[in-house]
Amino acid sequence: MTDAKSECRAVVAAALNGYMAEQGADGAVDAGEVVTENPPKPDMGDLGMPMFPFAKRLRAAPPVIAAAVVRIIAADAGLSARAQAVGTFVAVGPYVNVRLDKAAAATVVLSRIQDEGAAYGSLGADGTAHCAGRRVMVEFSSPNTNKPLHLGHLRNDALGESVSRILKKAGAEVFKVNIINNRGVHICKSMLAYKLFHEANGDTPESLGMKGDHFVGQCYVEFDRYAKEHPEANAQAEDMLVQWERGSDDDDLHRLWRMMNGWAIDGVRETYARTGVSFDRLYFESETYLKGREEILKGVERGIFFRAADGSVRVDVTEATGKGKDGENQEKVLLRKDGTSVYITQDIGTAIFRHEDWAFNQMVYVVASEQNYHFKVLFYLLRKLGFDWADRLFHLSYGMVNLPNGRMKSREGTVVDADDLIDSLRDDALAEIRAKGREADVGDANEVAERVALAALHYYLLQITPVKDMVFNPQESLSFNGNTGPYLQYMGARIASILRKSMESGIAPATARDAAALLTAGEEWDLIKRLGDYPDTVAKAAETLDASVVAAYLYDVAKLFSKFYQQCPILAAGDGALAAARLFLAQCTLQVLKDAMHLVLVPYLERM
Repeated sequence: MTDAKSECRAVVAAALNGYMAEQGADGAVDAGEVVTENPPKPDMGDLGMPMFPFAKRLRAAPPVIAAAVVRIIAADAGLSARAQAVGTFVAVGPYVNVRLDKAAAATVVLSRIQDEGAAYGSLGADGTAHCAGRRVMVEFSSPNTNKPLHLGHLRNDALGESVSRILKKAGAEVFKVNIINNRGVHICKSMLAYKLFHEANGDTPESLGMKGDHFVGQCYVEFDRYAKEHPEANAQAEDMLVQWERGSDDDDLHRLWRMMNGWAIDGVRETYARTGVSFDRLYFESETYLKGREEILKGVERGIFFRAADGSVRVDVTEATGKGKDGENQEKVLLRKDGTSVYITQDIGTAIFRHEDWAFNQMVYVVASEQNYHFKVLFYLLRKLGFDWADRLFHLSYGMVNLPNGRMKSREGTVVDADDLIDSLRDDALAEIRAKGREADVGDANEVAERVALAALHYYLLQITPVKDMVFNPQESLSFNGNTGPYLQYMGARIASILRKSMESGIAPATARDAAALLTAGEEWDLIKRLGDYPDTVAKAAETLDASVVAAYLYDVAKLFSKFYQQCPILAAGDGALAAARLFLAQCTLQVLKDAMHLVLVPYLERM
């Protein structure tokens, strides 16, 4: 109800300013300071505006302020006329509640959905985009080229892709980037295992019938097993990294590195394509780590960083992180004693490259909460180096995700592979389609099962606030009942079926204005109100960078439609005009559902 909310806030703000003038209080209230809420009971009104935020400024109790606001609205002819065009304003304790003019509010909501089409949700009541002028770079995924994507990556990818879509929907200019971790000791471990166990045979992913990233990941597991019996292998991998950094592009080591990187990246790209994840630019650590090293050495010359007794380059980060457990200052190593770079050095170089490539006014890093300390230090170091844009960096921290049987450890081979998980979900969905005898009805059963699997996966991962740890339950995610992706798909397909059958029966949707006048039942009004909340929902999700806001909204709309359809039949309405009005409401609901489902990576299905 964006338009009604905006007008209610404006009326109440004007009344508050009138009350402030009566009391001789300084300052003024802006409409943006007035908060709208949904009253706990329908008989209390459609909107509620708490007066608590103004109690201190006006030196009055919230119930007193609420009563004064309603009194001033009634007494002022101009305000009264504006208020009456929206609804009835009443004081309910510390709240100013509004009983909206249903026909007027419904007309506005349905007209906007009709007129704006796919743009609905992008614009505010004033016709401007919520995030106009916001230029956001979003980094997510960040795979290593020593293993395939796993369940943790799937949550990261879902968050990054969804937040990017939400920001774009809200009017921001979005640039999606991915840093490929293609160098380091962990990469050398896979390379060493290849030399030990596969090079002599000339093994390749193709010769072994494996996906490229799976084969490289197998090498990483093989190294871990080998190192348990040969501890010197870890030192060999470290020596290999030093040789790699000192070597040239045409030596044998670099050729092996490029070959195995290619295998891993090709495999990861296949998974991205499968899950609907894409990027505007890929960055590679091998291309950026030297830039970070240069900046660190410049910082040493400027006295920002220092060389420790062991030859490493360090910095005191106590200002950013606080003192250690024993009250000592905390130091961070930026270059090892052998001169090689560490992760934070690489991230410094990458951040600088990115701002030079695409001058953002916000940069969002989608990275697990295990790296909270890392990003505090990274942002602090970039500020110390003098980059003013460092104040516009944000870490979208998210909790860990595991299966019911416990935590994953990729080096031990217990990682939950992304491809295998999606395959399993797809196979279970296909079995359900076959068990119900729906293969002929759904069209391509394999394709539908794949899309159901992606809906189950993505919605389950996104419905929880990012900061929380979570357990992914495959069986729960695939349920066609309750708060799941397949349930949303089912509801979308159900509405599509209703629209097809209605058309076949000769019932065409009404126009927004004609429909609004006839949709007076409680279930119809509740659904219309919630559809009217879509622009505010998109704006809130964009502001908080939280896809669960959209997920919760989707489930609400689906439940409200189900209730509406049960109580307000379309074909059996008994009145042609009413049937057309309800059909139009179903059409509007499907439009909003499809759009919001796209934001949380739930594929829409015409038939299920």
